[in-house]
Amino acid sequence: MTRALNRLSAAALKSAPVGKHADGGGLWLVKRPDGGAQWVLRVTPHGRRREMGLGSFPDVSLKAARESAEKCRAMVRSGLDPIKERERERREAARNIHMLADIALDAFESRKAELKGDGKAGRWFSPLELHVLPKLGKVPVADIDQKDIRDTLAPIWHTKADTARKAMNRLGIVMRYAAALGLEVDLQATDKAKALLGKQRHTVTNVPAMNWRDVPAFYQSLGGSVTELALRLLILTAVRSYPLRFLHVDQIEGDVWVIPAAAMKGRLGTTSDFRVPLSAEAQRVVSEARKFARDGYLFPGLRRGVISDMTMTAFMDRRGLVERPHGFRSSFRDWTAEATNTPREVAETCLGHVSGGAVERAYRRTDFLEQRRAVMERWALVITNRVDIAILNRGGDAA
Repeated sequence: MTRALNRLSAAALKSAPVGKHADGGGLWLVKRPDGGAQWVLRVTPHGRRREMGLGSFPDVSLKAARESAEKCRAMVRSGLDPIKERERERREAARNIHMLADIALDAFESRKAELKGDGKAGRWFSPLELHVLPKLGKVPVADIDQKDIRDTLAPIWHTKADTARKAMNRLGIVMRYAAALGLEVDLQATDKAKALLGKQRHTVTNVPAMNWRDVPAFYQSLGGSVTELALRLLILTAVRSYPLRFLHVDQIEGDVWVIPAAAMKGRLGTTSDFRVPLSAEAQRVVSEARKFARDGYLFPGLRRGVISDMTMTAFMDRRGLVERPHGFRSSFRDWTAEATNTPREVAETCLGHVSGGAVERAYRRTDFLEQRRAVMERWALVITNRVDIAILNRGGDAA
C-alpha cells in the first residue's frame, strides 16, 4: 500500500515530462507544456467524484502535497467534502479579516464625492467614529447582528436621539457596502435593532439663537481676532459656518461673495453657485481679515487649514452664552419677519434656502440679488447701531 501511495520521487519530479503523473491515492502532478506544474487530488465525497487543486509545484513540495492529500482523504472518510470545507475555511478567514472599522472607512471613501466638501468636515463619519466603532470596530462585519447594534446604541438612543439616528443610518450604509463586496452580512440588522430599541423619546430642539434685538450689543463687543472677525461676517451675511470657514479670497468679487454650489447645504434642485451681497460693513470685515489670510483662506486655523467648526462655538461658551453661531441665521430671519416688510422669497433666499416647487423654480430664475443687497445693508446698519433700535422695538419698518 505504501508503494501504491508514494509512486513519485522528489528527484524525478523536476525532469518529469508533460502530462499527468500519479503518486497514488488520487494525487496527481499535472505538468503543462509551458513548464508549469500543478498538484491535483481526486476524491469521491458522498459518492461524487471531484478534483481539487493543492497548489503549484515546486511552490508546494511533494511532501507537502502528500500531507494535504492525506488530510483531504481523512475528511472524505469522515463524511465531509474537502472542497466545501476549504471554501468554508476561506470564508471564515475572510470573515475575520473584514473588521467593521475597515469596511466603514472604505464605505466613507466611496461616498466622499456625494458629500459636501468631500466629507472633509467629518460630520458623516463622526457618528460612527464616536458611538459605534469604539465598541464594534474590531468585530468582523459578518458577525454583527441586531443585538450588537442595540447594545451599542442603547445608551444614546433616547438621550442623543438625532446622533443615534445618524449612527444607525450610517451603519446601515456600511452594511450594504459590505454586502456589495460579497461579504455575508445581515442587511436587516439595523431595522431589527430599531425594533429592539423602540421608538425614540425625544423632542427636537432648535439651535439656541440670540434675540435679534441683542445682536447689536454682541456684535459691537467683538474684537479683531480671526475668530471674532469670522463671527462678525457670519452675523452680517447670515450664512452657515461651513462656507464661511472655507471662504477663499478668490470667492470675493467686488461687493459679492460667490459661494460654490458644492459648499451650500439645503439647495437641492439647483447646482448654481450662491451669490452673497456684501454690505459696506461686511466688506470692511473682509478687508480687516485679509491680513490673517493663509493659503488663500480668509479665516485660517491656528496651525493649519481653516478654523474648526467648534472655534466660534467655544468663543461664545467662554462668553457664558448658550446661543450658538448657527443661531444668528434665526436672529436675522426673525428680524426680517418682525421688523421689515421683506418678501418671504427674498428673506429665504438671503439664507440660501431654495423655496417653492420644482415648476415654480424652473420659471423663477432670479436670485433677488439687488433686493437682498438692500436687506443686508439695512441689517448691517441695525447691528452696528446706525439705525435707532428703539424705533425697531416699537415695530417700525426697517426696510
